Amino acid sequence: MSIEVRQVPHPEAVRTFSTEELRRHFLIERIFVPGEIALTYSHIDRLIVGGAMPLAAPLVLEASKPVGQDTFLARRELGVFNAGGPGRVRCDGVAHALASHDMLYVGMATAEVRFESDDPKNPAKFYLVSCPAHQRHETKKVTIAEANTLQLGTPETANVRTLHQMIIPGRVPSCQLVMGVTFLVPSSVWNTMPTHTHDRRSEVYLYFDLAPETRVFHMMGEPTETKHLVMANDQAVLSPGWSIHSGVGTANYGFVWAMAGDNQSFTDMDAVAMGELR
Repeated sequence: MSIEVRQVPHPEAVRTFSTEELRRHFLIERIFVPGEIALTYSHIDRLIVGGAMPLAAPLVLEASKPVGQDTFLARRELGVFNAGGPGRVRCDGVAHALASHDMLYVGMATAEVRFESDDPKNPAKFYLVSCPAHQRHETKKVTIAEANTLQLGTPETANVRTLHQMIIPGRVPSCQLVMGVTFLVPSSVWNTMPTHTHDRRSEVYLYFDLAPETRVFHMMGEPTETKHLVMANDQAVLSPGWSIHSGVGTANYGFVWAMAGDNQSFTDMDAVAMGELR
């Protein structure tokens, strides 16, 4: 298991960042590595983001120095989304089968988390998001059919999409973590526009289900100092509370969104009018 540590850039510094600096601080290119667990520890709300891609042998989520505990989830909670073939997540010996697009919430103080693929030739791709927790909640699986589903957007604005709220109050109790997945229909390419910020929570997006030639232009930065990152399939981007987070693709795509911070209110957003963007 590998883990990279990233510090928090100040928004005034980000105004002067080059493309390479933006990518180094905010883009996570290495998510799914065959036969490995690859993680990034960000000091933005102390999020840990990454992936586990087991082949023939299981992969075990181990403690590491940045976590500072004897076990990975001693003081943390975890969201797991399967973006690949069918597999299992064993939590203290209890197996949770995850088909493609299923999600699992794993509660604080779970001592052992083990990832397995049903078929090494069609491996599971477990996307992982973890944040600090203050109490234990029940480990619970949510299928895509069990999610709270919202239909959003219009053809005129090229953003028709289905949003699935999976780890959210009233569905799956958690300490901080809120998580779900959104799919855009063919011919729709925009997400979350008009855009917003939410200073009380940070967010991370995983863009997936992109064809090899498809790219997403992810918009970020302060509303009056916008930047962008060009992203490919199975890449994630960190979004601090002061940053907008919107994207437009060269074709439709899916993205997993996850948030952590001071509250869990999905609608707690500071809208940014189109005329304010620069």
